[in-house]
Amino acid sequence: MPQDYFGPSLARQYDESVAEMFDPSVVEPAVDFLAEMAGSGTALELGIGTGRIALPLTKRGIALGGIDLSPAMVEELWAKPGGKDIQVTIGDFATTTVDGLFSLVYLVFNTIMNLTSADEQVACFQNVAAHREPGGRFVVEVGVPQLQRLPPGETVRAFKLSDKRLGFDEYDVASQGLISHHYYVVDGKLEVRSYPFRYVWPSELDLMARLAGMTLRERWGSWRRDPFTSESAQHVSVWEKASL
Repeated sequence: MPQDYFGPSLARQYDESVAEMFDPSVVEPAVDFLAEMAGSGTALELGIGTGRIALPLTKRGIALGGIDLSPAMVEELWAKPGGKDIQVTIGDFATTTVDGLFSLVYLVFNTIMNLTSADEQVACFQNVAAHREPGGRFVVEVGVPQLQRLPPGETVRAFKLSDKRLGFDEYDVASQGLISHHYYVVDGKLEVRSYPFRYVWPSELDLMARLAGMTLRERWGSWRRDPFTSESAQHVSVWEKASL
């Protein structure tokens, strides 16, 4: 099972540490897209966290549940208005099961990379397939590995530089690993945290989907359906059950 890196201290600071991700210009396009995919059905968010996307979706009338590894993050969700109305199961979303079938299962903000082995990522797709109702869809938002943007001979790339936060991604190409290093100033003190990930290519995800009986329906460069190109830094992909 993956390690829970989101204890009470980090969970309390999480929303503030990624405040830009809570901006309406970021949240609303994702909610629009996912609400369209869910239609009149139900949704399941894997790695639901503090409810950045789940809570706005419920305001659109989407009934949803979630799975998350961190009890502390879920407590933050449940402390928010409407949070207690969302049923969340604590566990590893690659293997944890919940009752019922869903018209939409989704993962946002690179959460698929929290599964740090190919086996775990494959298991996630298989778990999703078992939770989808006929015609149900699986949506993943994840970054495209930025190896082509690394300086020649370097393995570290800065992704955040500000007066209160520094962020660096350290790539291990041999193992397809990625360690994300975060440096924060909290109450005048420096805090350092590092998290392991497994970066994954779009074509890899398509193969994982095929192994789970799904095929790619659409892929975009953003929630606003910008075209996905070789220059895209992220993608939003939608898979559905493969036709016989």
